[in-house]
Amino acid sequence: MGEQNQVKFPQEVLDEYAALGVDLPALFSAGHLGTRMGVQIVEASADRVVGTMPVEGNTQPYGLLHGGASAVLAETLGSVGSMLHGGSTKIAVGVDLNCTHHRGARSGLVTGVATPVHRGRSTATYEIVITDEDGKRVCTARLTCLLRDVKPGDEQHVRSQG
Repeated sequence: MGEQNQVKFPQEVLDEYAALGVDLPALFSAGHLGTRMGVQIVEASADRVVGTMPVEGNTQPYGLLHGGASAVLAETLGSVGSMLHGGSTKIAVGVDLNCTHHRGARSGLVTGVATPVHRGRSTATYEIVITDEDGKRVCTARLTCLLRDVKPGDEQHVRSQG
């Protein structure tokens, strides 16, 4: 995923996770799939998550950005927002993702911005708008995550991700 220390987190969130011994930038990374696809998270809070992904290497046979690649970017960003909303006592698990693809992209970077639609105790829903380098909308997605309580053993898995 590149340099994770470039991600901007609110200080109170960094402090909360540091007290638990959790490497927050590693926890909120794009994971193995996102790394292979070049996803980079550049800003992260419960109110707004921003990330980029290159078109090159993520295309379908016609040379256009693959719809599944847009879905990966959208789910990554919405999941990060949901996790930040849930805090250190919750784990966000995606339960519904839908994407509408508006136009193709053939080169450059696409940028996704996730903003909350609903933030409750047990679910969080984010709208993710993906645009090309000209600011034209490529995809609109919506992700709903279930926020479940952290269970024994989850903390060890989270710590081992970094």
